[in-house]
Amino acid sequence: MSAVFMAAARRTAVAPRGGAFARIEAADLADAVLRAVCADTGVAATDIDEVMLGNALYGGGNPARVAALRAGLPEEMPASTIDTQCCAGVDAILLAAARIRAGDADVIIAGGLESFSRAPVRAHRPLDATAAPQPYERPPFTPWPSRDPDMIPAAAQLAAEWDIARAAQEAFAVDSHRKALARGPAAGEIVPVAGLASDAFTRRLSAGLCARLPVLAGSASHGVTAATVAVEADAAAAVLLASEAGLRRLHPAGRVIRVIGGARRGGDPERPGVAPIAAAQDAMRRTGVTLPEIALAEIMEAFAVQAMICAQEIGLDPVRVNPGGGALARGHPIGASGAIVAVRLWHELQAAPSGAVALGAIAAAGGLGSAVLLRAEGAP
Repeated sequence: MSAVFMAAARRTAVAPRGGAFARIEAADLADAVLRAVCADTGVAATDIDEVMLGNALYGGGNPARVAALRAGLPEEMPASTIDTQCCAGVDAILLAAARIRAGDADVIIAGGLESFSRAPVRAHRPLDATAAPQPYERPPFTPWPSRDPDMIPAAAQLAAEWDIARAAQEAFAVDSHRKALARGPAAGEIVPVAGLASDAFTRRLSAGLCARLPVLAGSASHGVTAATVAVEADAAAAVLLASEAGLRRLHPAGRVIRVIGGARRGGDPERPGVAPIAAAQDAMRRTGVTLPEIALAEIMEAFAVQAMICAQEIGLDPVRVNPGGGALARGHPIGASGAIVAVRLWHELQAAPSGAVALGAIAAAGGLGSAVLLRAEGAP
């Protein structure tokens, strides 16, 4: 089996729904990052075996194929869209890595694309031809309505079960914004699109402002608010993965990062936010990585409480979690969010000591969790 390397990683900025990317289709956002990872590695278009991108809000079709053709990649090259909701960006990377590891491909571009702003309006076709279509906000994620909670009430339930107070969640959110402002994206991490070269939502959030916000779900003492829920957003992100043979045909601009493993796990659909705990533990067990070896972690902050519980139950040192802030400070472009986690890890590992290991983890509706483990190779 071949080793798998991440030779480049790029993303757009994250723009809140209705913001700077409001008129840009998801495939056009992905076009920019596909072109960027190709330029960063000098890869010949004919050397790319496939494009695999996660997406959650498309209305059918295959947006990965649209993005690949938009980016000028060969018509002969296949492209696949992965839909595991929030996990889709990480899952696309894990599935691409598995194909390379198995010897079925040498170079694959993987990642995610999403546009809340341009997502189709959803409606069920009526059973009676004379009736009107029935609009709906989201599809079912389980076959049991009683075990298919909306994500915000599910997060509030986690807060009550783990006894994580509203004030603690708000302090976590304030810190996410603080870290994002202090550190910002790495040089070369973001591909400018529509004049936007930095995450648009990040701000100087205060405890006082958080305290004035109404509770969206849950009790007054443990509920979630707009400050502790990541905003709906638009973005795209991609990484270029290569086998050892494929890597020899590339000219990476940065340090090569090894994909040492990952895992995808299902969990309790009523507690979807905690599914990444088992995925991260499984990934570490499979690869032999121990907690002290993890120098850096990116835990997706769809909700403050969910990220807090995942970091705690995995056993991560809080200082090493989301050092540049997380999705609470950026936004949550569902199908792209996992890929953004991977892109940020790649850039963080550029300056890490040789052998440093990083963990990325994300949850999805329906009780899914995915995790990926990366390791810095050679000198920074």
